Amino acid sequence: MRSVGVEEELLLVSADSGEPQAVSGAVLASVGEDEELEKELQEEQLETGTRPRTQMVDLAVEVRRWRGAASQRARAVGADVAALATSPRAVDPSLSPGERYLRMAGEYGLTAQEQLTCGLHVHVSVESDEEGVAVLDRIRPWLAPLLAMSANSPFWQGEDSGYASYRNRVWGRWPSAGPVEVFGSAGNYRERVRSMIRTGALLDEGMIYFDARLARNYPTVEVRVADVCLDARDTVLLAALVRALVETAARQWREGDPPMPVDVGLLRLAAWRAGRSGLSGELVHPVTFEPAPAESVVGALLDHTAPALSDAGDLSLAKEGTEDLFRRGNGAAAQRAVFEETGGDLSAVVAEAVRRTVA
Repeated sequence: MRSVGVEEELLLVSADSGEPQAVSGAVLASVGEDEELEKELQEEQLETGTRPRTQMVDLAVEVRRWRGAASQRARAVGADVAALATSPRAVDPSLSPGERYLRMAGEYGLTAQEQLTCGLHVHVSVESDEEGVAVLDRIRPWLAPLLAMSANSPFWQGEDSGYASYRNRVWGRWPSAGPVEVFGSAGNYRERVRSMIRTGALLDEGMIYFDARLARNYPTVEVRVADVCLDARDTVLLAALVRALVETAARQWREGDPPMPVDVGLLRLAAWRAGRSGLSGELVHPVTFEPAPAESVVGALLDHTAPALSDAGDLSLAKEGTEDLFRRGNGAAAQRAVFEETGGDLSAVVAEAVRRTVA
């Protein structure tokens, strides 16, 4: 069975005011060697990472463990963590120290300066780069529904953005971010990456910000399209779906089924719609590329991956988790509900997010 691990980026906040707190340096100064907490671009965020797991029940335990550890460390310096993909409160982010981050700030200006976003990265093991690229080529149409399910960033600089995932719009400012064309082979993938770096528009391979890519340091496919999920249950749900997508795509490749010849422009439109609507409106169907209710699109994702989900023992988890997600809403819906209930109190939105992050 393929192993899966997740990385979650979390926002450091004041639980009282809801304002982001630039305290990652102080938090990380007290972290032990066995704790999977790392710095990110801005000092107002942390990244957690699980070990590779084959059972979703084990992954769920570890996700909650590292969320709890991050919360404990943050509280020790007078802050807390919130699984929010953007800050509801206005913020002027503080760049983390380090030569690479300084170079990014100098090269990319406001794109780097304003980039305070938190995503979910799902790693799934593959047997080779060839299999990994075959997977990347075949999962392209199915990534936008994952964004819609995870959408957790409706607010930006103190205002409702009108999007369920405004993080996706902000992240898209990086020159290499977003969906890509079919590669065809591992050799073509590597040459595409080398060509992009040779332009000088990217600092290094670490800035290959495709929605899904081959991981640099692990034998995995890394799916990066999702917002960090407010609810840890949704993190596990997305991990199960991503693993099933990878397995389904690998089987298609072994059976000689070619990838869908979808133009990258259509993929960008599907991602825009997913970020705009979340689960509250129509999405672009990943097979017909026509408008369809969110329930139908997510249902198509479950149908597409059902054999792989069943073989991994995850079919019930995926079906029940998806039903639960539609019943209670994703992170964007939860944030807006608190905002409405409190008469527009963004501090209350953050406080509820803090509570739900470690619930």
